[in-house]
Amino acid sequence: NSQQQIVIKLRSYCVCLPQVVLEARHEPGYCAFYEECGKNPTVAGSLLPPIIPCLNYSRVCPMLDRGEGSTTACCSIKQLKSLEMSLMLSKAVLMRCPSCADNFAHLHCINTCSPDQTTTINVTRTINITTLGIVKEAVVGYQAYLSTSFADKSFESCKNVRIPATGGYAIATMCGRYGSALCTAQRWYDFQGDSSNGLAPLDIDFRLIPEGVTEGIPDGIVPYAGRALGCNEMTPTGAEVCSCQDCQASCPVVPSPPPPAEPFTIGGVDGYLVLCVIFLCVLILAFLLFVLSTYLLRKEEGKDSEKGKGKGKGMDKNGNNVSERLIEPWEVTCTDKNSLATQEFLGSGFRAWGTLVASHPLKVLLASAVVTAAFATGLMHIELTTDPVQLWSAPNSRARIEKDFHDKHFDPFFRTNQMILTAPGRPGHFYDSLLFGKQNFSGIIAKDLILELLKLQKKIQNIEFWSNDLNRMASLKDVCFAPLNPSNPSLTDCAVNSLPQYFQNSVANLNAKVNMTELGVTKEVDWRDHFIYCVNSPLSFKDITDLQLSCMADYGAPVFPFLAVGGYENEGYTTAEALILTFSLNNYPRDNVKFKVALEWEQRFLDIVQEYQKSPGNPFTFAYMRSLEDEINRTTVEDIPIFMISYAVIFVYIAVALGEYTSFSRILVDSKFLVGLGGILVVGCSVLASMGFYAWIGIPSSLIILQVVPFLVLAVGADNIFIFVLEYQRDARRPGEKREERIGRVLGNVAPSMLLCSLSESVCFFLGALSTMPAVKSFALYAALAVLMDFVLQMTAFVALLSLDARRQDGNRCELACCVTVKTTAPTKPNEGFLLPAMRKYYAPVLLHPVTRVIVIVVFIFMFISSIYLMFYVTVGLDQELAMPQGSYMLEYFKYLYAYFEVGVPTYFVTTKGFNFTSIAGMNATCSSVGCDPFSLTQKIQYATEYPDLSYMAIPANSWVDDFIDWLNPGSKCCRLYSIGPNKGKFCPASECETLSSLFEYWILFITFEPNTQTIKLRKSKVTCVSVLLATRFMAYHTALTTSKEFTAALKIARELAHNITLSMRSIPGTSQDFEVFPYTVTYVFYEQYLTIVSEGLFNISLCLLPTFVVCCLLLGMDLRSGALNLLTIIMITVDTVGVMTLWGIDYNAVALINLVTAVGISVEFVSHMTRSFAMSIQPTHVERAKEATATMGSAVFAGVAMTNLPGIVVLAFAKAQLIQIFFFRLNLVITLLGMAHGLIFLPVLLSYFGESVCVRACVRAWARVNQQISH
Repeated sequence: NSQQQIVIKLRSYCVCLPQVVLEARHEPGYCAFYEECGKNPTVAGSLLPPIIPCLNYSRVCPMLDRGEGSTTACCSIKQLKSLEMSLMLSKAVLMRCPSCADNFAHLHCINTCSPDQTTTINVTRTINITTLGIVKEAVVGYQAYLSTSFADKSFESCKNVRIPATGGYAIATMCGRYGSALCTAQRWYDFQGDSSNGLAPLDIDFRLIPEGVTEGIPDGIVPYAGRALGCNEMTPTGAEVCSCQDCQASCPVVPSPPPPAEPFTIGGVDGYLVLCVIFLCVLILAFLLFVLSTYLLRKEEGKDSEKGKGKGKGMDKNGNNVSERLIEPWEVTCTDKNSLATQEFLGSGFRAWGTLVASHPLKVLLASAVVTAAFATGLMHIELTTDPVQLWSAPNSRARIEKDFHDKHFDPFFRTNQMILTAPGRPGHFYDSLLFGKQNFSGIIAKDLILELLKLQKKIQNIEFWSNDLNRMASLKDVCFAPLNPSNPSLTDCAVNSLPQYFQNSVANLNAKVNMTELGVTKEVDWRDHFIYCVNSPLSFKDITDLQLSCMADYGAPVFPFLAVGGYENEGYTTAEALILTFSLNNYPRDNVKFKVALEWEQRFLDIVQEYQKSPGNPFTFAYMRSLEDEINRTTVEDIPIFMISYAVIFVYIAVALGEYTSFSRILVDSKFLVGLGGILVVGCSVLASMGFYAWIGIPSSLIILQVVPFLVLAVGADNIFIFVLEYQRDARRPGEKREERIGRVLGNVAPSMLLCSLSESVCFFLGALSTMPAVKSFALYAALAVLMDFVLQMTAFVALLSLDARRQDGNRCELACCVTVKTTAPTKPNEGFLLPAMRKYYAPVLLHPVTRVIVIVVFIFMFISSIYLMFYVTVGLDQELAMPQGSYMLEYFKYLYAYFEVGVPTYFVTTKGFNFTSIAGMNATCSSVGCDPFSLTQKIQYATEYPDLSYMAIPANSWVDDFIDWLNPGSKCCRLYSIGPNKGKFCPASECETLSSLFEYWILFITFEPNTQTIKLRKSKVTCVSVLLATRFMAYHTALTTSKEFTAALKIARELAHNITLSMRSIPGTSQDFEVFPYTVTYVFYEQYLTIVSEGLFNISLCLLPTFVVCCLLLGMDLRSGALNLLTIIMITVDTVGVMTLWGIDYNAVALINLVTAVGISVEFVSHMTRSFAMSIQPTHVERAKEATATMGSAVFAGVAMTNLPGIVVLAFAKAQLIQIFFFRLNLVITLLGMAHGLIFLPVLLSYFGESVCVRACVRAWARVNQQISH
């Protein structure tokens, strides 16, 4: 957009002064001056070429045309040609609003050519000029009188004309120091009439006279009061009204977007809180009524017992009423029979299997090793996914499809290497500019710092290194983003955005100074004047100072101020608090040889920046960045040792905790170091087998799988190991029973419980693989198979290992030194250890006391309802800085980014094929200039930018269609065909020919030509052009986005806007119904998941919960009540976990979802073992059965799950990555503690109240009596 040429440029020629002026006759019919006298010696050179086209009078000043033979004027044909050329410059921008351009030309036509010129013009200064030996008196200054009504209406018609490429106003460059915000009609005209602005050929003193005022006006002068057009009026020549984007009066009535939904309230109070409080009160009241009614019923039954009316029930050891009785055979239902048959089948099957494996341990170990090795060989083909796009965005997701479409038709979004520099504490200064008045410059906007930045910039630009991939020296030009010369770029073609680019990275331009005169005042102008002009007119080829420097970057594109400076308010660029330096590199595919070259260049960039940061002469405080992905991958790899330490701690605990330690002399005999090691190896082999299998079939892995899956399988495997080993240690060998038979019998007792948990978890994870998120899907697949393989190896290899260890222990041989035996014999009484007696004697009785039971239920109901309330306020998303490790240089960069960036990421509105851009209706539906649809694509985006807080759109889209229309417009002299000569009918540049061609086939020429002074506004289009109309894009800018919530909301609003545009464009005749407009920016592919992650998370977790209920019911013989209580407890653990996430600041995202799926699996370990143990107990009351389950199985679960996980989790607190600290340490700690609390506190109490009343083992006894009776 030709911003310095918007002002009327009447060439640098003076006009000759006729005799009538000397007599000062201000009468109609007299001219004040006539003809051109030559160049004004007081004004510097011109941008205009000397060659001009022919024209007719009405074409330049139609308001003065009175018809052939009736038109008189005070200008010659030569003047008229100069006037047309001068007006052409303003039309390049102002023709977006024809009435504005008409009003602009109107005044200058009146001043230059009106036949009544002397009635509005008063010549004030002349000089003598000698041309070809002839001395002529030339006018170099005059007063122009016009009414305020004409001036104000002209100004009103132009003040809102926009420059779409920048989002700014054209008037900003036509008002000098005042910009668009402070511009008035008088200031507008003053700037136009100031010859020192580098554009006006002579001084024009515009006098704006209110209606009826005559004081101070020379005799005969009548202020010009012609009719100025409103911006919503057609011009006399038939040009249409200005577009809505440029004229508020032309805008249709667009209703304001609805404000964000108000929070849900009831009576002015948080509605969710009210509902949760009501629900809490209802549940607690219902439970208390249940307890009271049960107490009263039992009390009445006690009275009946005293009277002899009933069978005495008695009291148990805890003071609880004994309400159960022995089950009679005829009371055994079909469900009970099924349960009995299931337990008998599983028990006998595992008993036989355990005996067989224990009898042939070496063969089983060999077979297990062979099978594991067969699976694990697939690891040779393993593929680790490190690309965040492939990791978190499904290939068939909308954002991924749109990204692939964009990258196919346009270049992928470039890689960014950026520095944000500040100089805190450095004092600023005031600068009294000749052109722009008094300006406040911050400490960072200082010449010495700019020169220092330029020095650093050039050092980075000159990076060179040997590339083995290219087999030659590589530099920035090999990998840089070069929008104007992508095929063979030089260093100066590379897109580097910074403040020194306003000076073309030239020290000489920065040091340039010149004396300049404006309004009779002469002052020195320097880099500060040029900077002030350029940040307000970044597309200018020449500033308005006598420095005459360009504002364009050396690579040929503009540097918008928000890319050069930051930390300013409104448009106060001189008060900016930060300088921004950005290097843009091409984003090559990973299989492209230049991808590695780009990575190497970025590493050299980091090395230079970090070295500079430590240098003693560095005046800056700054932050910097390169690829986020590289930093994430680097820190993730660095934290792998932390996970290894975590696993080592778990191994040491298992090895120590499994030992019996009956006496000091038998420590080495009774220890279970090798058994613990074997258990760890079983877990490791199951993970390797799972990874190898999926590598065989081509499902990639990821670092998160390497970190989480072993941890999960270790939790599951350790629990099963403890249950099996502790049951074996607590069991006494029966008379005449072999060691192998004992192992088989113990396995028959505990393996159904192990199967229950393992199968529930495996099915849970397999169903979790239905997730659309690649990371969640691959994790679920790997975890499901690993858990299944872990169970298989435990039933084979671990049973064999235990058999070998039992053989060693029975022979009193020491571990690790099997040849050494001890004389101390093993005690005959089974070793219960410390935990089982403590829980049986102290913990279970206290927990199951009548008062404690009530308190426990009430507390856990309160926790559950509170967590439901907190679920509504969990933060969804993952802020970028959380992906970085503590101490990462990227954290400082994000801090600077959020503090100093004024505009967010660019976003493209991309159109697919199927739309007819060649039709008038098609072009009108996408443009925003005069004659365009007020609800066109670009106009709707413009409406959105008027509500940035709701739309997250900051700068409207620039339209290549608008630029193409301007290029074809005869008023802008852009697109032409040769009209004569050997090239007749062929394309010629704007500077050479004049015949208009609006043929659409010349759009190829439009996107490939090199812009010049008359077509400068098209340069931005060249950067963002189209790909043969298979796709087009229109670039806008988001507001500065800082949080996941804002990024997600911006995506949602942009999609809604694009959908609205799609529907309106499909209504254009000839448009395909599969045509679509979609928004795209580099961040959408990462934040799309948060639009659906809540619903998808609920779906995935529900799928995981389903098998825990189904498998529990099936393996307990259709015991629906136990399955329901089991499911309820797991649900409560999951909900409470989300509630604690809200309190502890853990965001809900894909990583959290993986851990919540894991939480369901770990919860099964805490809950299902306890549920089955309660169901299999033969104690006479609910409370006694709960007590037995708590003591026997609870101790094993505590030792096997809780105490296995906790030490390893604590180690993760020392990880560098915040992701691991938050989503693995915090979240897994919460999951483990809540699982332990619910499994060992809440569930026993819940079962004591609502557990199945008919115990399976009682059924077994009753059914056995029936069978005996039948046999007899």
